[in-house]
Amino acid sequence: PSAGRCSGCAIYLSAMFIHRLDDQRWLRPVEEDDAEELYQRTVANREMLAEWMPWAPDVSVQSTRDFIRSSRKQLADNEGFQAVIVQEGRIVGCIGFPRVGWVDRSCEIGYWLERDAQGHGTMTLAARALTDHALRVWDLNRVAIRAGVGNVRSRAIPERLGFTFEGVLRQVERHPDGRYVDLAVYSMLASEWPAGAGASGS
Repeated sequence: PSAGRCSGCAIYLSAMFIHRLDDQRWLRPVEEDDAEELYQRTVANREMLAEWMPWAPDVSVQSTRDFIRSSRKQLADNEGFQAVIVQEGRIVGCIGFPRVGWVDRSCEIGYWLERDAQGHGTMTLAARALTDHALRVWDLNRVAIRAGVGNVRSRAIPERLGFTFEGVLRQVERHPDGRYVDLAVYSMLASEWPAGAGASGS
């Protein structure tokens, strides 16, 4: 691995990263066998996802497989990972690190959750777990979350976790329908993250 990266992280995450949020919900790295279920879940929630996720309108089984393969390569290259959110044995969403900057000791977290699983604190628990992993296990300095300015549910996650609102990136994301979306940016620094904040169920 390049200097400053987490040597052995890929092996650790692939073999060990199954994080229980509670008795019914957990996170695990996405696997190639998840392609069909993950595709079906995104199709069932396409209208909701397409408002904020530029990849959602054109999602297919093949694009889902491509996403999983790139995620597995990302994991193998120590560039972060993507996890599925599992509830009672069923995939209900996804959360992960779109990028990890080992030199700058920073990363970003992205996520989505199906409509029927929303409103039960699932994504708050998942985002808390990944933030804690980034700041405590990887020893990074900064975690960022970006969300559409009008995406109230998504913005509520970093706000609930105590992230600092940094501002708005104007028209930074172009969607297939031609819309330009403003993104709100939040961040958490290692010095601001409370000890024990990542404890399951806290």
